[in-house]
Amino acid sequence: MPVSTRFADPYFSLDNGLAESLHVFLGGTGLPGAFRDGYQIAELGFGTGLNLCAAIEAWGTRDSGFSFTSFEAYPMTQADLAHALAAWPDIADTATALVQAYQTETSFQVGPASVQIIVGDARDTVPTWSGRADAWSLDGFAPVRNPELWSAELMQAVAAHTRPGGRCATYTAAGHVRESLKQAGFEVIRQSGYGCKRHMTTGHLTP
Repeated sequence: MPVSTRFADPYFSLDNGLAESLHVFLGGTGLPGAFRDGYQIAELGFGTGLNLCAAIEAWGTRDSGFSFTSFEAYPMTQADLAHALAAWPDIADTATALVQAYQTETSFQVGPASVQIIVGDARDTVPTWSGRADAWSLDGFAPVRNPELWSAELMQAVAAHTRPGGRCATYTAAGHVRESLKQAGFEVIRQSGYGCKRHMTTGHLTP
């Protein structure tokens, strides 16, 4: 179980990190049903790359591919990434492909996914990003431990870089996060969370 010593928080659920990704970030944004050619996923916090692996697995044998952009201030080393993803034998092939292709501050391809990891403080890098996402995974460390990644200003930047009708999902149901998303223009729903988390948050950008 990888734990960030900087934030004193695990990188994924203690119950089952892969199942959490499937429930929160894919299920919460309507995937895989919403997938289409050219679909754009964006993410706050690349972490172990588990959400990316889950998205690649969910894409399956569809033609073409999708884009995946992640904003990460403290990227893992390739060795640490490999060690973390080794916990999930069900996605071993995808994880191996990711580890082999993994680079930071550049773009790379993993199966159907065109990946870009943008290194730096998301408060600086999201506002200057040229893209707009169909879906956002808001996957920073817990708001109480990593408040910078959950600020109202950053949620405004997320909304500004979301396509009309685009969706977001996060494992947290913290009131100030939900309020910031509402103020940014998302219609917010509190849903059942995964594992020991009673609730999570999803939203879609209203026109």
